[in-house]
Amino acid sequence: MNIFQILLIQPLANGLFVFYKFLGQNLGVAILAFGLVLRFVLNPLTKPYMASMKKMKDFEPQLAKLREKYKDDKKGLLTAQTEFYKQNKINPGAGCLPYLLQIVVLIALFNVFTTVLKSNTNLTALNKLLYAPLKLAAGQTLNTNFLGYWDVTKPDAYPVAGLPFKLPGLFLIIATLLQFVSAKMMAPVIKEEKKIAKKTEGSTDDMQVAMQSSMTYMFPAMTLIFGLSFPFGLVLYWLLFSLWQVIQQYQTSGWGGLTPWLLKLRLLKSVDSKK
Repeated sequence: MNIFQILLIQPLANGLFVFYKFLGQNLGVAILAFGLVLRFVLNPLTKPYMASMKKMKDFEPQLAKLREKYKDDKKGLLTAQTEFYKQNKINPGAGCLPYLLQIVVLIALFNVFTTVLKSNTNLTALNKLLYAPLKLAAGQTLNTNFLGYWDVTKPDAYPVAGLPFKLPGLFLIIATLLQFVSAKMMAPVIKEEKKIAKKTEGSTDDMQVAMQSSMTYMFPAMTLIFGLSFPFGLVLYWLLFSLWQVIQQYQTSGWGGLTPWLLKLRLLKSVDSKK
């Protein structure tokens, strides 16, 4: 057993099975409960990043003026921005490490779910991860049903006659939509950035705006594409993760880049994204 398994995969697997044992031995319910607790545990690690994003949004008008002022002087712009960040105690990279940690945890969870969700055919591999009190008896099987309909060991995708690919299920669609909403909320100034990029020479600004805009659609697309082959249990956790992201983002900076859409749909009565 390597260090990654000892420090992450094994504790996560045992944490999941503690919930499985005490929540009616239902793996789907255990995944939701364990995922929720895990989000609370990791929440303090995301606060520096969210606070940095809020500061960046609050100071965006001043940063836009700097970009306009130094539109012909890239080096001067970099110096001015660095000094501005220093004066206002802004760290654009704050919280990146905790976010990377969340990705590592997600990878570890994928390994856990892969092992756990195949345990009915490979009980030995699962028992190697579990501590003595949680080990499963020989011949024991897991209850992998969720709400009496979904099997958490199988993908949330359904074949349709005549189509060469499967269609996404309800939970995968919701997870994808939540990921899109989260991505839109995290990109509140794309419209303004486009205006500035048009006024500045060179391709650097245009590239940054294009990347910012494409990422809004790339992550949801990746969620949908990869989710078609992932076990339903992982999709369930990803849905919870995405919902948590939306709530966090709203608490930090309101509806952000989603505001224009909500105004057009008349779901908001004010340009104030938190009203």
